[in-house]
Amino acid sequence: MILPLFFISYLLLASSSSSHAAVQDFCVGDLTAPQGPAGYSCKNPSNVTVNDFVYSALGIAGNTSNLIKAAVTPAFAAQFPGVNGLGISSARIDLAPGGVVPFHTHPGGSEILIVLQGTISAGFVSSANTVYIKTLKVADIMVFPQGLLHFQVNAGNTVAQAYVSFSSSSPGLQLLDYALFGNNLPTELIAATTFLDSAQIKKLKAVLGGTG
Repeated sequence: MILPLFFISYLLLASSSSSHAAVQDFCVGDLTAPQGPAGYSCKNPSNVTVNDFVYSALGIAGNTSNLIKAAVTPAFAAQFPGVNGLGISSARIDLAPGGVVPFHTHPGGSEILIVLQGTISAGFVSSANTVYIKTLKVADIMVFPQGLLHFQVNAGNTVAQAYVSFSSSSPGLQLLDYALFGNNLPTELIAATTFLDSAQIKKLKAVLGGTG
């Protein structure tokens, strides 16, 4: 008997899907154990409670009294162990007038942002060096592909707020300014690789806590 083509396709698809299916319902992160490349090890299911799947910190405005006039409150696996292993996480962004989340990347996941309050100018730079920028208003959504440099700036005169979600429970974060000026990378190497003036580099290092 010859099986219909669509049924064969269905069996192949089902087989492929089941091979990637989770072998357990969840893996609440054990925050007492070290985090590895695949996330945290699983908490003993007998010790899991409903509180492991609930996180309330995103309801609290972040402190924007800082250099960038911005605050990012994460709900990654390290703060919200219920998302460990699920490939999702979230965060809250608060931007005071003049606030900015500087150029940064998330090596481990893509990001999607929705504006809840105010207006936010956001954008990213592709690997082809193409720039994509848009001023977003309330309820607008923008996506930032994994690993690409991107930013958010308060484009108005009032407080701006947004929520972001990630395609990873631990998307990672690297701020470009701090990667260049917030450590002990020698000034002469930064000057050679960025063509910036040494005096300006030292000024930025002083602001961002760098040495060298």
